[in-house]
Amino acid sequence: MGTTLWALVQDHEEELQELQERIGYQFRDLQLLQLSLVHSSYAFERLDDKRHNETLEFLGDAVLDLTVGYILYTSFPDLREGKLTRIRSALVNEGGLAHMARGIELGKYLLLGRGENASKGREKPSILSCAYEAVVGALFLDGGYDAALDFVRRFFEPHIAKRGDHLITADAKSSLQEFLQEQYNEGPEYVLKNEEGPAHARQFSIAACFQGNELGLGKASSKKEAEQQAARVALEQLQQDKEDD
Repeated sequence: MGTTLWALVQDHEEELQELQERIGYQFRDLQLLQLSLVHSSYAFERLDDKRHNETLEFLGDAVLDLTVGYILYTSFPDLREGKLTRIRSALVNEGGLAHMARGIELGKYLLLGRGENASKGREKPSILSCAYEAVVGALFLDGGYDAALDFVRRFFEPHIAKRGDHLITADAKSSLQEFLQEQYNEGPEYVLKNEEGPAHARQFSIAACFQGNELGLGKASSKKEAEQQAARVALEQLQQDKEDD
């Protein structure tokens, strides 16, 4: 014999209240919050109507795109659309949302089927990120856009403020690739110029080159970061040259 969503609300009253305190919002309809925590594996095993959080997840995904997009638009008004899109993608991808879910200990409140529970489903980024989107979807249905925006602001704005410079420059290689492809239909190459220091403190110097010309040089303790630095320098120079023309 299965159970109902309302019965789950009654059975988990204390946990739901605790979660509401964590997210800073009190639901008028607790069934929405409870549904956002029901994984499909639990619904198929235990719920009479088999309802689970995937539809709320679909809605929450759209709400996060809108609200995070609005926050980025107002935080970085001078950035181009492509860069804003990449920053938003970095914030609301599976890893980013799983990080946010862990921040409110969302995993402890999830209802999982026996198999998922046994395989540490509460720690899986895919399950955490989907549940986070479902909570946002539930909050939107319960309180409307303003309530959803308030929630997203509360948790994303400090994260964006803390990582703002990194978010803007983190994907310099993609930006340089896009810039050169758009202008010349050809991408850059990265050349290792120097490698120095002991094995535990290696320093790599890498140049971003295009058509035989060195556009920018980066130096870091990893090749990946040195390439990003080189791309960043190259982009700044190319954009300056474009403005001077």
